[in-house]
Amino acid sequence: MNSENVKLFSKLDIRVGKIIKAEIFEQAIKPAYILTIDFGEDIGLKKTSAQITNYELKSLINKKCIAVINLGEKQIGSIMSQCLILGSIKSNGDVLLLAPENGSELGDRIA
Repeated sequence: MNSENVKLFSKLDIRVGKIIKAEIFEQAIKPAYILTIDFGEDIGLKKTSAQITNYELKSLINKKCIAVINLGEKQIGSIMSQCLILGSIKSNGDVLLLAPENGSELGDRIA
């Protein structure tokens, strides 16, 4: 990785969060959910939309995740997205959410 890429990556604020609410995003063009993610006391709650409908809604509740929290807000349909949840995308389009190891705490920084 060259020094320019390292600088770009270091500007991202990537944190551990926990999904506390998940609902169907009715207005989305492609099937998606609206997620509310808790990043701990210092950061608080943030909302986002995510095309992760290969997960059942109830399986997402209390699931720890990894998200970028400093990309700014973006209007997506009827919601203001405040973070970007991260996952790997399989060849069939399914998304597998990235998850921290046991023992990680809400708000922990990813480096």
